[in-house]
Amino acid sequence: TPILHSDQGWHYQMKKYQQALKKYKVIQSMSRKGNCLDNAVIENFFGLLKSELLYLKEFESMEHFKVELEDYIHYYNHKRIKVKLNGMSPVQYRTHIQSAA
Repeated sequence: TPILHSDQGWHYQMKKYQQALKKYKVIQSMSRKGNCLDNAVIENFFGLLKSELLYLKEFESMEHFKVELEDYIHYYNHKRIKVKLNGMSPVQYRTHIQSAA
């Protein structure tokens, strides 16, 4: 079952939004009020996405944006190394951990 985690923004609390999540069997999860640490990993990801993609490119269309976004997510997961992951990408680190188990 997919889980959608967000902050407590008003739009995430709207009845229609919550009904749509329920319809598609998505579990809603929200950070505690005023606690950005609950969502630190994704906050970091979106900060990097903005500084490494969104602020650097101009997109000709929504289709162009989608292609660039998919490319960035692939790069982030497969090629972008992280000090906290011992110099490995997220996919490399997960593979390393699974093989050690």
